[in-house]
Amino acid sequence: MAVPARTGGASRPGPARTALSRPRRGPRPGPGAPRPASGPPRRLLRLLPPLLLLLLPLLAAPGASAYSFPQQHTVQHWARRLEQEIDGVMRIFGGAQQLREIYRDNRNLFAVQENEPQKLVEKVAGDIEGLLARKVQALKRLADAAETFQKAHRWQDNIKEEDIVYYDAKADAELDDPEMEDVEGGAKVSALKLDFVEDANFKNKVNYSYTAVQIPTDIYKGSTVILNELNWTEALETVFTENRRRDPTLLWQVFGSATGVTRYYPATPWRAPKKIDLYDVRRRPWYIQGASSPKDMVIIVDVSGSVSGLTLKLMKTSVCEMLDTLSDDDYVNVASFNEKAQPVSCFTHLVQANVRNKKVFKEAVQGMVAKGTTGYKAGFEYAFDQLQNSNITRANCNKMIMMFTDGGEDRVQDVFEKYNWPNRTVRVFTFSVGQHNYDVTPLQWMACANKGYYFEIPSIGAIRINTQEYLDVLGRPMVLAGKEAKQVQWTNVYEDALGLGLVVTGTLPVFNLTQDGPGEKKNQLILGVMGIDVALNDIKRLTPNYTLGANGYVFAIDLNGYVLLHPNLKPQTTNFREPVTLDFLDAELEDENKEEIRRSMIDGNKGHKQIRTLVKSLDERYIDEVMRNYTWVPIRSTNYSLGLVLPPYSTFYLQANLSDQILQVKLPISKLKDFEFLLPSSFESEGHVFIAPREYCKDLNASDNNTEFLKNFIELMEKVTPDSKQCNNFLLHNLILDTGITQQLVERVWRDQDLNTYSLLAVFAATDGGITRVFPNKAAEDWTENPEPFNASFYRRSLDNRGYVFRPPHQEALLRPLELENDTVGILVSTAVEFSLGGRTLRPAVVGVKLDLEAWAEKFKVLASNRTHQDQPQKCGPSTHCEMDCEVNNEDLLCVLIDDGGFLVLSNQNHQWDQVGRFFSEVDANLMLALYNNSFYTRKESYDYQAACAPQPPGNLGAAPRGVFVPTIADFLNLAWWTSAAAWSLFQQLLYGLIYHSWFQAGPAEAEGSPEARESSCVMKQTQYYFGPVNASYNAIIDCGNCSRLFHAQRLINTNLLFVVAEKPLCSQCEAGRLLQKETHCPADGPEQCELVQRPRYRRGPHICFDYNATEDTSDCGRGASFPPSLGVLVSLQLLLLLGLPPGPQAHQVHAHTSRRL
Repeated sequence: MAVPARTGGASRPGPARTALSRPRRGPRPGPGAPRPASGPPRRLLRLLPPLLLLLLPLLAAPGASAYSFPQQHTVQHWARRLEQEIDGVMRIFGGAQQLREIYRDNRNLFAVQENEPQKLVEKVAGDIEGLLARKVQALKRLADAAETFQKAHRWQDNIKEEDIVYYDAKADAELDDPEMEDVEGGAKVSALKLDFVEDANFKNKVNYSYTAVQIPTDIYKGSTVILNELNWTEALETVFTENRRRDPTLLWQVFGSATGVTRYYPATPWRAPKKIDLYDVRRRPWYIQGASSPKDMVIIVDVSGSVSGLTLKLMKTSVCEMLDTLSDDDYVNVASFNEKAQPVSCFTHLVQANVRNKKVFKEAVQGMVAKGTTGYKAGFEYAFDQLQNSNITRANCNKMIMMFTDGGEDRVQDVFEKYNWPNRTVRVFTFSVGQHNYDVTPLQWMACANKGYYFEIPSIGAIRINTQEYLDVLGRPMVLAGKEAKQVQWTNVYEDALGLGLVVTGTLPVFNLTQDGPGEKKNQLILGVMGIDVALNDIKRLTPNYTLGANGYVFAIDLNGYVLLHPNLKPQTTNFREPVTLDFLDAELEDENKEEIRRSMIDGNKGHKQIRTLVKSLDERYIDEVMRNYTWVPIRSTNYSLGLVLPPYSTFYLQANLSDQILQVKLPISKLKDFEFLLPSSFESEGHVFIAPREYCKDLNASDNNTEFLKNFIELMEKVTPDSKQCNNFLLHNLILDTGITQQLVERVWRDQDLNTYSLLAVFAATDGGITRVFPNKAAEDWTENPEPFNASFYRRSLDNRGYVFRPPHQEALLRPLELENDTVGILVSTAVEFSLGGRTLRPAVVGVKLDLEAWAEKFKVLASNRTHQDQPQKCGPSTHCEMDCEVNNEDLLCVLIDDGGFLVLSNQNHQWDQVGRFFSEVDANLMLALYNNSFYTRKESYDYQAACAPQPPGNLGAAPRGVFVPTIADFLNLAWWTSAAAWSLFQQLLYGLIYHSWFQAGPAEAEGSPEARESSCVMKQTQYYFGPVNASYNAIIDCGNCSRLFHAQRLINTNLLFVVAEKPLCSQCEAGRLLQKETHCPADGPEQCELVQRPRYRRGPHICFDYNATEDTSDCGRGASFPPSLGVLVSLQLLLLLGLPPGPQAHQVHAHTSRRL
């Protein structure tokens, strides 16, 4: 029966009814041409009895050739010949059986150890807990000392810059910047000049005698507040150094002040970006998390017609900056309002403030358009309704509304009375944006009446400061809670700004304990946040590296389900302003079992579960269905949970047991018997040896070049003894053991075999101990596999799959067929070595061969042919009937071997040799689609959230400064425009830009340093294919209207190959569908975020919440602009505009309520 072409999203039909072979006809009619009378109509074929269908392929139509499509039993016969040939070569040359015997013969040289998952995971969790506990003690000492120092400090109103001596971390970077000169004297403000030494732990040059200070670019270093802050924090140096004395493993110790000052230890120069340095500690993920409890925030933006172009741009930038103050523990939504309120994005309720959701908001905000009249009531009612929705996941702690407007007179008291009074559980923060001259009392009243704060944002220079200072208000209940709130929190993973790499940070808030006088109210200001970094690499060192095998690993997640440790946590690019948030279900291929495991870990439970799951190969080209054992426990005193994943075959592992006699000799390791087989002088006779670049000894110099690394290793072994304390004896002894084991394989099997007889380029063996031996030595020149077996895709896949695993080379590495004579291309075939000792099963090695592509392609033709003798093909005369085969009829018959990922391995078509390694849909889209439709292959789609993409080309922004509204010529010629709010706003913003300069600088998105300008993080959609449920011989017809193809497909036993025989296509109608396997960029940032938020993944927020305290003083609730301009300038501009003509009709159309502001 015909098989319809499969289209994306359609339900897959079951296996088609058997379609048998038929005679090969002459040229087929084109589309719409009448069918030849000699062939029965397709509808009639479907009605013929099954017995007649069996005989139909044997009937040749008039004029047909003597060849017919091979019948099922013929193809099965060819498949058996291929299976036997592969198995024979692997048995003779692979050496799996012989290596088993070698291991058994040498069992006195090793012991079999057991991995006990529960004990292992509990030990590692305890070690991590101990590591973090030491950092917690250091944190508490710092926080207590800071509060004591600040309480004892006497405020100085007349303090001067020359009174303070400190190391300015940005001083060196500013030496070449003429704009950093002191305005009064023309000389640069000089501070301490320090010498630095390189420190491998910090990956930086440091000075352990001093701290360094970083002050944000937009904060004046000479202000009284900053100088007093520098004065009292100087005393922290003694505590920093004492902490390091107690724990030399401490990394960065940092105090982030609420004023923006950062003091960190040890001192190191600041890593200045190429553009503007916009680093502000108060916007770092660790500071935000430590300075306040989780937040439910609704941002409402006034988009009425009075919001001019400039003011609207200020609002858009302000909202984006506000979003950057939120972490993954927070929830947010953004809406615009005029007469009605509506969300700016597709999110209809509060969503987690993660990186991807915030990106959706930021893009949506740019589309806001000003029109209509102001309706505060609509905006606030929408916001309160959002916060009262209890049917969704949210933070359930601090609740707040942030309103951005250009001004208004309505106080909407009735709304507050209905939704928020008398308890005032929702704080209201109001932001007056842009330049105006009307009464701001209503906006101040809204904030003060609802425990919030009023801010003014007159220009772009005020945005960053005024969109983050609300955190001081949220910190009040925390400060008033005192010791109860002094709890250490551990952050998500993020990129260290000073080059330490991926870190987590322990944070502890620092409170102001001063009082204005006896009996006065307690101070409710947060001084800042203390932080201590822990590098992920330091945590990884506490996990077992090599006893778990190539496919075993340890991972850890936090309360959001984000991974702290995972072998797949490998961000291609990192933005130090954002945390690295990779969900456990995105780090692995998601399924119901893993969702259950993730939930249990977030809840802090212990557990164990064996599951059948899908795993992606290291090169991300293949999918394997495997068994895995998951074991997990919480890490006490933290928000983390630790898991261990172990394949069943990794329950046991080998541990080399070098005899006491050898150890007692005390000679250098180079004198051991098996060591000589690591020397390059032995390679010609014993094969080339690659050793895994592991940390065998502390003094071993690492190198990416394996030849150089081996040289360094040999030189070091000339000095150390087998029981040296500076070396990892487990790694070192296992390496030497496997050196001898693999050498015996050469001696027993490889050395006496002629590889050319079976067209082999190389034979090889790789082991858990870190040895990869390639024979003969010359084959090592073309060996491109990773020298670390645990990081080699062929090694890991062989362990997970029974039988022989074929892997064609990547297409990019292939040469054209004409060049194959001089440069041969190899196909890797590997299999795991498994044996049992005392009922304990191990897979300690992988062996294999490398096939010569050109020679095996010819051999493939012969094995899939009707030859009865090796040198004599079968011929068909005019009166004889023959079935086509893959050799004689290669012009009409396509024969291929495809691997389990859908990649071409071998073909009987010479012109396809250069396509070996390509996804088969790129070679024959029609046939690959039919194989997929008939369930030979299953598709798995996933998303890579750690990819890096080239930056998008910038849009055509013209010559105007970034973000500046540019009026048209018609506006300039219209006198009415000069009296409108647009002109007023433009003049004042330009004035502010000239005074404060920052307006004409690059915006926040462009200002940070460099790697992000070259490439940025993005989401890539990955598609892999793997074998489906069909595991038998199968015939089918590909029906394309007037053009159809017969094909037969059959899995080869004990391999990952599919043998396919098909008629070659004669018409193009069958090329309609094409399966895609290549990774593709997702412009929408992955799967539709609007759909994902409707089914949020399970998470838990922090266990504590400080959002209310009865003693909180809310009288301090607002102030004016942070950057007041000259009063004379403003008065002059105001008089100039007021003396103009009355507003015309055009002004009223563009600005609906201009009159209320004048």
